[in-house]
Amino acid sequence: MTPIRGKNKDIQFDGTYTYLDKSLKFKLLHAFVYFVVWFIAFPLNRIRFGLKIEGREKIRRNRKLFADGVMTVCNHVHRWDMVCVLQAMRYRTAWIPMYAEPFKGKDGFKMKYVGGVAIPENFSGLKKFDQAMDELHEGKKWIHIFPESCSWYHYAPLRPFKIGAFNMAYKYALPVLPMVITFRPRTGWRRFFCKDEPLLTIHVGDPIVPDLKASRKEEAARMRDLAHKAMLDMAGIVSNPWPSGID
Repeated sequence: MTPIRGKNKDIQFDGTYTYLDKSLKFKLLHAFVYFVVWFIAFPLNRIRFGLKIEGREKIRRNRKLFADGVMTVCNHVHRWDMVCVLQAMRYRTAWIPMYAEPFKGKDGFKMKYVGGVAIPENFSGLKKFDQAMDELHEGKKWIHIFPESCSWYHYAPLRPFKIGAFNMAYKYALPVLPMVITFRPRTGWRRFFCKDEPLLTIHVGDPIVPDLKASRKEEAARMRDLAHKAMLDMAGIVSNPWPSGID
């Protein structure tokens, strides 16, 4: 599990917190962070981790389906896994609901300006969070969630998925696009540096479209199970030690 680095900020994630910042400062820093991601992190990811992307043509093939937005999901197994997701999406921005507490740490700046939206734990905060997500959906934005919740570095099996991501997909009638990161041993010239870091491949699956005629509870569970299975299949995992969900 990833620790919260340098937790030192006194932020209250309640009804007074700005979950969707519309200030000029945010817009400029958001654009700057994506400039760094697109033109520095993307090439570095190719060089350092040998990133390969499989199945990206499925995004292009389904662009009409994604015209009103999409929810991408991926396993949470690497410090650069969000960079991998963005690289698979190819120069698109994403908004990422994240647990609020890590925003208080040293990574809080990056989390906010890459598009992180803090998920609060109190009712007044949740109401404002829901309003922010409603606005993002109205703007046809892409939303990304790591349904495993916390990060376990270099962990190959898929852990259980939280149901909240799929409840949100149902609520906004968003297709779910599963992605999964797998690891490869270092080969060639990459063997001579970062020896303890595996190389990365991100696989893009087929979209899962919610059936709005079914109940939210049934449909969220169905989408969760299908996404989990699709990701196992793409990763080539035959025997997984975890169920698709435990909640």
